[in-house]
Amino acid sequence: MMKLGRFMTRRTLYLAASLLPLALPLASSAPRAAEGGAAAPVPTSLRISPSQYQQTIADVFGLSITITGRFEPEIRDEGMAAIGAARASFSDTGVERYDDLARGIAKQVVDENHREALIPCKPQTANTADDACSRAFITATGRLLYRRPLREDEVQGLVKVASNSANSLHDFYAGIQTALGDMLISPEFLFRYKTMEADPASPGKVRMDAFSKATALSYFLWNSTPDDLLLKAAESGDLNSKDGLKKQVDRMVSSPSTENGVRAYFYDMLGFAQFEVLSKDPLFFPRFTNRVKDDAQEQTLKTIVDHLLIRQGDYRDIFTTTHTYLTRSLATLYGVPLVDKTDNGQPMHWQPYTYQDGDPRAGLLAQVSFVALYSPAGRTSPTGRGKALRENILCQMVPPPPGNVDFKFVQDTNSPVYKTTRDRLTAHRSEAMCAGCHKITDPIGLALENFDSAGGYRTTENGVQIDTSGELSGVKFNGPAGLAKTMHDEPAATACVAKRVFAFGAGHLPNTSSDEWKQIERRFADSKYNFPELLRQVAMSNLLYDVPSTQVAAAK
Repeated sequence: MMKLGRFMTRRTLYLAASLLPLALPLASSAPRAAEGGAAAPVPTSLRISPSQYQQTIADVFGLSITITGRFEPEIRDEGMAAIGAARASFSDTGVERYDDLARGIAKQVVDENHREALIPCKPQTANTADDACSRAFITATGRLLYRRPLREDEVQGLVKVASNSANSLHDFYAGIQTALGDMLISPEFLFRYKTMEADPASPGKVRMDAFSKATALSYFLWNSTPDDLLLKAAESGDLNSKDGLKKQVDRMVSSPSTENGVRAYFYDMLGFAQFEVLSKDPLFFPRFTNRVKDDAQEQTLKTIVDHLLIRQGDYRDIFTTTHTYLTRSLATLYGVPLVDKTDNGQPMHWQPYTYQDGDPRAGLLAQVSFVALYSPAGRTSPTGRGKALRENILCQMVPPPPGNVDFKFVQDTNSPVYKTTRDRLTAHRSEAMCAGCHKITDPIGLALENFDSAGGYRTTENGVQIDTSGELSGVKFNGPAGLAKTMHDEPAATACVAKRVFAFGAGHLPNTSSDEWKQIERRFADSKYNFPELLRQVAMSNLLYDVPSTQVAAAK
């Protein structure tokens, strides 16, 4: 909750006053998993994520506008930040952060390098207000930032802000800067609201209005604000018809912008935000640099986009695919040959790379972005890797360890008795309180022990050959390649990705017992797990545009 007792700027107070009434409703409307497969309550609003903020600014103002500063931390709920967005409010520090971001962006938009391209008119004089020109900018830009046409009272208020500032500072562009800054810290920009209207087809019931529908669709598929064509479809009412919706969904799924949505989804699903705090012991892993951290994430996202969007491949094959992309730094870490002609001092080139069949380094789970992210700084963690695989990729929650667990066996990597991680975990599991959870995580995590804490490949530990045998859902396998094949055939993996894709767009988990959801899963399977087809099915589903229960009650 925000503390308003300390000094704040006028603009910070404006945002704080606007957001304070939202803090409690947002926290209380948090979606939670319901029993029996039923969906959690539909949230009434979602705070836009940092990546959605960045992508929206890029799409509205162009890539040359830089965003500097820190965002309010995201909340992960049910394994996804997209679900936690329904509970996200603002601290007083967060208010100031977004105020700084807004002022920095607005300053760039009106500077001499950008104003001619981004402001659709020129003032009569540059040192006084020009309400007509201000109105033109505010109306056009506000429509994109608020994801709907501005009301007349909103336009008038912002024009007045621009006029007062321009006349006070004797600078028309300073007035535009102030008004734009106010738009960028408005809840109408920072939150995605689900606004309801009477449903003409069902008297006494409500439906999500067309602009809320356009917003849900755009942030789901593109991770950004609706474009002009989508807003026009909402304005005309076409988006409320099945044919009109299908036309927009087909257009959007086929657009290059879908890559932005796919990247954002997998970034969330795989927990890549944790890379911000990931570190490795430089004494043992000197090759694990900040560049490698960045490259590791990009390798996985490039591999996924290539396989799912460009090649239109089976989703299950991301666990076994031999095709990937590498930089020289990653190739060195993995221990694979890569001929890179990049000149010294130049940015490293991404190059396609294909492993031989059966290579343990093939597939998503063998990449640095997984094995390094879920390992401590100085040692591996089959438990951490197994837990991440269960929760992030199979949607199977693992209970937290008891507070009084003794990790002495696990952490002693120099033990003369327990030389391998498998030996140390076996000794650790002798404690009754630990056996249950480790039975869930360790048999799959141990299959990845060929990769050290930084993702480097190895076959021995402390001079002892590593045993990478494992088991998942009653299927026994050996090594990373065996785990990859087992994951490929694991039904929970495809069921999980479908649920998480839906949650990414809706902000809550689906009702998996509903006939409509079962149809989505069936069509996903019939398409041989084609990912764009999953996106299309979810985007066309009524479930994505569900009416919050509070709105249903109000309509009765």
